[in-house]
Amino acid sequence: MRCVSLYVRGEWFRVPRGGPSASVRSLGSEALRRYRQAKKLEDGDGEREFSMRRCQGGELLHPEDRAEDVLEDEDFVQMVFAGENPMAMAPQTSYQEPKEYISLDGETLTTAALVSLGQGLFKIKLTPEAEEKVRKCREVIDAFIREDRVVYGVNTGFGMFARTLIPKEQLVQLQANVIRSHCAGVGAPLSVERTRMLLALRINVLAKGYSGVSMETLDAMLKAFNASCLSWVPEKGTVGASGDLAPLAHLTLGLMGEGRMWSPQSGWADAKAVLEGHGLQPLMLKPKEGIALINGTQLMSSLGAEAVERALGVARQADIIAALSFEALKGTTKAFHSAIHAVRPHPGQMEVAARLRSLLDSDVFPSQISESHRSCDRVQDAYTLRCIPQVHGVVHDTVAFVQKVISTELNSATDNPLVFAETGEIMSGGNFHGEYPAKALDYLAIGVHELAGISERRIERLVNPALSELPAFLVRDGGLNSGFMIAHCTAAALVSESKALCHPSSVDSLSTSAATEDHVSMGGWAARKALRVVEHVEQVLAIELLAACQALEFLRPLKTTTPLEKVRELLRSVVSPWDKDRVMSPDIEAAHALVRQQKVWRTVQPYMDEYKNKLKI
Repeated sequence: MRCVSLYVRGEWFRVPRGGPSASVRSLGSEALRRYRQAKKLEDGDGEREFSMRRCQGGELLHPEDRAEDVLEDEDFVQMVFAGENPMAMAPQTSYQEPKEYISLDGETLTTAALVSLGQGLFKIKLTPEAEEKVRKCREVIDAFIREDRVVYGVNTGFGMFARTLIPKEQLVQLQANVIRSHCAGVGAPLSVERTRMLLALRINVLAKGYSGVSMETLDAMLKAFNASCLSWVPEKGTVGASGDLAPLAHLTLGLMGEGRMWSPQSGWADAKAVLEGHGLQPLMLKPKEGIALINGTQLMSSLGAEAVERALGVARQADIIAALSFEALKGTTKAFHSAIHAVRPHPGQMEVAARLRSLLDSDVFPSQISESHRSCDRVQDAYTLRCIPQVHGVVHDTVAFVQKVISTELNSATDNPLVFAETGEIMSGGNFHGEYPAKALDYLAIGVHELAGISERRIERLVNPALSELPAFLVRDGGLNSGFMIAHCTAAALVSESKALCHPSSVDSLSTSAATEDHVSMGGWAARKALRVVEHVEQVLAIELLAACQALEFLRPLKTTTPLEKVRELLRSVVSPWDKDRVMSPDIEAAHALVRQQKVWRTVQPYMDEYKNKLKI
């Protein structure tokens, strides 16, 4: 449904824009009706004339104008009553403008730093060295134009039209045309955080000094990022060569003052109004800049950076959550002895085994639960317990490999043609092809999925009394209560869905652009589905965290090790034990938040460090 957000004296109301005859006044009247209803005011109570203004820029809207003529979907509008100061009554935002900067140079951006930029924690600036490289690179472009030398994308058409020469007087129009024509994306827009990442990464790649953009254009992009003025970028429409054309074109379109744009002060509004409201001028692209801004792998790479960082976080927390299940199921720690893993020395496997040794029963952190079954006759455990280092370990190694690929991509020149200021050459190539990030992100999805696969099997062991020696579905009065029965089903559903998502997208290719671009990477889809798989893994592990801590309740008064008790206390700070059935979705969401926010990891990290230090003494 097409809606407009209206701000009425401190309250937001999302009002349908209405049919062709709906006026600005009728939208205001509906918002006022909802305001009275929310405040429990009688009809006519405080009746006053009002005017309607855009939130950003304060543009006054005529009350009799048709809403569909003057308002875009999801526009933000403020209602101002007669006698009120529109600025004093303006909507306030909780957005806190960052004070610190990250310097970009096209060489050193990390996945963690890019995610932090997406979260709005930093502004950005260029290093002096990067600015100098950009200027020298642009001088080459300007020289070619002065000399009327033919260069693809500078004074020719694009793709199949590469042999079509464009007259000098039409070169500026060419840049605007390529942006508008390439804005062909569909689907939901990227989130604010992901759009920030996309813009920051594009700036970083341009700062590398091989794209030929001017410092004026790059400076305008920097100012837009630092003001958090973010274009509307639909998530679908890229085949991953020549780069992520459609998403990057949408990113550029907003900077040109066309289409829609978001800022913390305006919400979604007309791009030109958002820019002007922040004192910014729309981009006027110079020759070569249109293709320079849209040709590259930044969508798949920025989404890939988020996927990598979240995968890193969930992988190391999976080790901790698995240790909780291991304790609740009374496993034997012999399988984690260092001698076993030294003779198969994969880095991830050895890391996970060492982590489990630091969390489970030891001289440093003894476990009453482990002590209680020390003399049992069990020789070895099921694979889901015994093989945690082997299964989790390869995930750690996979994530490390993918992070290396994505980190290289973040700091690579991936557009075409490339400008080499040192030699004065402009060369066409294929660095825009997304096969590297596409293949790596398919690998990431396959690798990280296994954490959910083995986690779901541990959940099955926890809820199945034949395997756990615990009450069925981890609840008393079974039958009257169903406990974790359907939570396990949810985990199974997520695992099954992820299996389909793990089918690699990069094995597909469809010829595009009249067979000029006849092999593509499908890297955009690889990145989006990798993120979905990572989120499913987080959710499955959140369910295991809930189930393992619930299982520990049935082993009381015995306690596990100090670090694992601290994790149980962390969970219990947001989720109480199950003594009878209740709605479980909020519990899963709360546990998922702990995983997403890395709180499980941060809770035990000091204890793992303590364990290592005491071993050295």
